[in-house]
Amino acid sequence: MAEQGTTNRQFSIEYRQYLDVQGKPLGPLPPDSSESDLLLNAYRNMVLTRALDKKAVALQRTGQMGTYAAALGQEAIGTAIGYAMEADDVFVPAYRDQAAQIIRGVKLEEILAFWGGSERGSDFQGPRRDLPNCIPVATQISHAAGVATALKLRHPGQVVVASCGDGATSRGDFYEGLNVAGVWQLPLILVINNNQWAISVRRQYQTASASLAQKAIAAGIPGIQVDGNDFIALHDALTVALKRARKGKGATLIEAVSYRLCDHTTADDATRYRSADELNEAWTREPVKRLQSCLHDNQLWDAGQEQALQASCRQQVDQAAQDFLSREPEAAHSMFRYLYAEWPASYAYQEQLLEEKLARQSQEGQQHEH
Repeated sequence: MAEQGTTNRQFSIEYRQYLDVQGKPLGPLPPDSSESDLLLNAYRNMVLTRALDKKAVALQRTGQMGTYAAALGQEAIGTAIGYAMEADDVFVPAYRDQAAQIIRGVKLEEILAFWGGSERGSDFQGPRRDLPNCIPVATQISHAAGVATALKLRHPGQVVVASCGDGATSRGDFYEGLNVAGVWQLPLILVINNNQWAISVRRQYQTASASLAQKAIAAGIPGIQVDGNDFIALHDALTVALKRARKGKGATLIEAVSYRLCDHTTADDATRYRSADELNEAWTREPVKRLQSCLHDNQLWDAGQEQALQASCRQQVDQAAQDFLSREPEAAHSMFRYLYAEWPASYAYQEQLLEEKLARQSQEGQQHEH
């Protein structure tokens, strides 16, 4: 037994960053995460994600789409996830992971369809193994632990990557999923997008932890804090964690420190709870410009390429919006489908009410025509 007053355990949390806010290297770069083609593809995807967000917000503001959660300022996180994963891994997203989903094969039109209220957007044709967006906060972590358990038993070498926001780390689902991942040494990588705001609540007001990465300590797994605006650092941390999981060494928690440059969703107004000065300061650290500067400094990018990329992204998102808006509306009955194997009695009653309403609307329409 240790003597009273002695230290039983000591822990530390590593912070990883390779590029400063101007995109300058702080030291030697990891070869696997700084290869030219990877950086170029990452930059293109981040710019495309930002263009998609801009189009989606415009569609919502003009009443052509439902509430939307943009990834403005957080594009490097999803992009690093997308490029670090293998095709047969499983991605379990939250609701701000467009950048990763695009790389994984989800079409822009499908992303818009989901936010447009169509479940067909979740039936994406690309990564059939990936889970759809999870809107409830933190419940996807339990799902991810379950999927990781199945992969460990049936498909050794495959890994689950799940994402969540900083607010999710205060939920029971988060701790339960993390705990079982540690106990069972599951092949699960959990990426926290610490964008500093749980909707309108500052991070320090919803958890007293000095970092979110240290929550891994209680679960007995590695935890690392990474500059979430530094694509190279994110990709490197994910690559190391994924290799570790594939070797059967268990889960890793990665806290990506970023900042949400937009409203929480289009239903939010962030000017009510944060200052313009704070937002302007955060823009000096944003990930897209940082990676662009890095590419410029290494003679990998120029103004002509930038102009061509911007035009290409506009064309892609405009076409996706057109495809989304031209979709045939789903039948009203579709809201009842694929929810239960055996319906509750209340659902049968609700469907009857829907039938009666549709019949009335049809009759009123016929009368109006005459």
